[in-house]
Amino acid sequence: MINYYSFEHNFILESGATLENSVVAYSVYGNADAEKTIWVCHALSGNSLVPEWWGGLFGENKFFDFNEYRVICANMIGSCYGSTGPSDEEAKTYPIITIKDVVKSLDALRNHLQIAQIDILIGASLGGQQALEWAILSPNKIKQLILIATNAVHSPFGRAFNESQRLALLADQSFGHTNGGREGLKAARAIAMLSYRSYSDFEIKQSETTVELKDFKAASYVRYQGEKFCQRFSPAAYFTLSKTMDSHDVGRGKESASAALSIIQAKTLVIGVDSDLLFPLKEQEYLAKHIPNASLGVIKSPYGHDAFLIEYEQLKKLLDDFINNDFNANKPTTFKSIKH
Repeated sequence: MINYYSFEHNFILESGATLENSVVAYSVYGNADAEKTIWVCHALSGNSLVPEWWGGLFGENKFFDFNEYRVICANMIGSCYGSTGPSDEEAKTYPIITIKDVVKSLDALRNHLQIAQIDILIGASLGGQQALEWAILSPNKIKQLILIATNAVHSPFGRAFNESQRLALLADQSFGHTNGGREGLKAARAIAMLSYRSYSDFEIKQSETTVELKDFKAASYVRYQGEKFCQRFSPAAYFTLSKTMDSHDVGRGKESASAALSIIQAKTLVIGVDSDLLFPLKEQEYLAKHIPNASLGVIKSPYGHDAFLIEYEQLKKLLDDFINNDFNANKPTTFKSIKH
């Protein structure tokens, strides 16, 4: 079930622009009387319905069991799944929404729900960027922090990928008009798939078994992914949220990114994927190095960035070690990588 929180006043963005009549769509799962609250921050194209896209971890009798936890997830502003975001016509002119803006809206929702402290805050990719910024904004409100395949500052490489996708949207002359931009979104999503997977993943899954001159499996795959995505997501929201990801820099307004990370008080687990092209492992190593009381876990996988949605057994093992087992709180620990 999706609920809606409406802001009493206009929402002032980091840029100084204003969003009027803003709402945040959110879902609450599990045991209302549970002692622990888990808050999930979703990735770029996600929504508040956690079991639909992270069912390998969340649900009845899953790792994060709804019988034991209360689980909350809010759709980020700028998206198209219930929270305030751009219409088709506003696609090119909608104000920039930063990660800091998103976190500001999430913290307002936390206050509205009267949650004094979040026991476990978890996010991957763009969701990890939100979780990280939130742990800096409200260090005494987060007990345990889990950051998966994310970074402290979005990289030039990642920003270039996002700009390439926006160029694909802008090349569609219908973009910015009612029901427009669908063909551009197909192309943008096809580009994105190159960053979400890896060379090895394509080699494993899309290699040809016969000699072909056209209609290659790899071509069909990215075309299919674009067409499927177009049926469920808004071109305007995609354009907006790609800029949101580009804005990510925990050091903005502070002495440095490392100084910002040092503010975090939560016991932290950082998880990286050894084949991640978009968020390479060195970015998670940086987080684990500069966040006090942080540990690093590595997923061994040929599947690239999207391994956090695929390699559930490895992920659950790392999470279990972190949440349920003791570790040396005085010294960051690197978990041994699990062999694929």
